[in-house]
Formats: sequence, C-alpha cells, structure tokens
Amino acid sequence: MTAVPSATALDGPWSHRDVAANGARFHIAEMGEGPLVMLVHGFPQFWWAWRHQLPALAEAGYRAVAMDLRGVGGSDRTPRGYDPANLALDVTGVIRSLGEPDAALVGHGLGGYLAWTAAVMRPKLIRRLVVSAMPHPRRWRSAMLRDPRQTAAGSHIWGFQRPWLPERQLTADDGALVARLITEWAGPNPDAYGEHELETYRRAMCVPSTAHCSVEPYRWLVRSLARPDGVQFYRRMRRPVRVPTLHLHGSLDPVTRVRSAAGSAEYVEAPYRWRLFDGLGHFPHEEDPEAFNTELVDWLGDTEPDR
Repeated sequence: MTAVPSATALDGPWSHRDVAANGARFHIAEMGEGPLVMLVHGFPQFWWAWRHQLPALAEAGYRAVAMDLRGVGGSDRTPRGYDPANLALDVTGVIRSLGEPDAALVGHGLGGYLAWTAAVMRPKLIRRLVVSAMPHPRRWRSAMLRDPRQTAAGSHIWGFQRPWLPERQLTADDGALVARLITEWAGPNPDAYGEHELETYRRAMCVPSTAHCSVEPYRWLVRSLARPDGVQFYRRMRRPVRVPTLHLHGSLDPVTRVRSAAGSAEYVEAPYRWRLFDGLGHFPHEEDPEAFNTELVDWLGDTEPDR
C-alpha cells in the first residue's frame, strides 16, 4: 500500500501503490488485468476522477490505471518539472515502470493536453489515444490567442499567472473555490456532483503544496508563449499524431469551447473519431459515466477504427 495522503487514498475495488518514473514517485490506483489503459486526470481533480471508468475497464478486460500527476494527490511534489513535455514524460515513464510495452492513453483537460503531447513525443508507447475536453496543444494555443470567446472561457488560466494569490484562493474556506469551479464547469445533471464528491475534491486540493503544483503547468503554458522553450515545444507539436484517436467533448463545456476542440483532426494522421456529448459540460466522464464508458470501451475494442 502507498503512503498517499488520506484525503486522496480513497477506498474502492481498486488497489493503491507507488511507482517510480522520470525522477519522481507517482501514486496510481489500478484494477483489472489485460492490455493497459492509462487514465490521466485534469484540473482541479486527481486520480479519483476516473472512479467510474476503473471498474468498467476492468470488467471489459483491461488493466486500468489512474495516476496522480506530479504535485497532485499522492504523487511527489517537486520544485520543478511542470512543463508539458516533462509531465508527458511522467506519464510515459509510468507506463514503462508498469512493465507494459504500450498503453491506451486517456486524458481529460490538462491530462488530455499531456496525452496529445505524449502521443507525439513517445508514439511507440501509445497504441490508442482518447482525449476529453481538450484540443490539440497547437489548436489550444491558437484558440486562446485568437478567439476572444475562448480567451474569456479560459479566464482562470490568465488568473493563474499571478504569484501566490491563486494558491490562496484555491485553498481558502477549505477549498470552496474548487467546488464552485466544478459545479460551474459541469453540465446541468444534478446527480453528477453531490456533497461527497465536491468535499472529496476540496480536501484533495488542500493537501499542502497541491494548489501550487496544480497551477504551475498553466503558468508555463502562458509564460512560455514567447519564450524559446515554448516556441520549441509548439514547433515540436507540429509532428502529426499517428495513433488512432478518439476525441470526446461536452456540448455545454464552458471551459473549452466546442469550436476550439473540433479543429484538432488536422493534427492526426490516423483514424480519428469525434464524439460530442449533448447536454454535458467539462467533465463528461463524471457527468454521464455510462455514455462515456460506452464510447471508451467500444473504441478500445474496435480493431479497425474508422474516421
């Protein structure tokens, strides 16, 4: 058993442990046996965001693993390493540490951004790609800079550029802002997030240093736009994604507009499938787990995916 903080080591049919990868220690929750499916959470969440997918994937014959990103949940909180290239290497490093030759990589939000990145940087380790609520990084950059509506929708990202204040806001009143963001970003389903779910995410954000580590990737995304490291990263991301890709999005997502995400196919030179969930917001995997799981399992089991 891992020594993750009690706020994030939640009981269930899964098991917990730590793995070493890319110079750090990462907490994972895993369940099932078979081909590996790696699940990567977004903001402001942690591995538990995939609680509905772990059992569904295990039942479908997969080894489902949900990891905590660097600085979140039970994973190491390091002083550096929150740029997308290094975070993507964390993900692929965990795949290798699990002793698997490759994985189907599923990412939501920031996790989706890293999934796109990993598929470009380490294509041999990714056999399938599933991205939810996040456009391709180059598409994201273009939308944030050129689309006023997407710029406004991503106002929290611009707000994260301030020093220390975002961390204080995220942890004030026992993480009340976390609950408000999730509620505002989700669709209208009243059953998606009850008091227990929101309290779980609030407690996880209040684990020391988590808030700082959670906003650091977004600081890099903005501050690097005109820096050499940022220019180099986005130039690197011109390489096409050459693994079959399923792209999922909620029609009511207020954080990432449908228009922003829908143009990502131009960066994929492989079978690409776009699915829009009507009436769902930024968290399709939690708002309607049954519909999400159906799309996910069907895609993973399709031996000849089409466009």
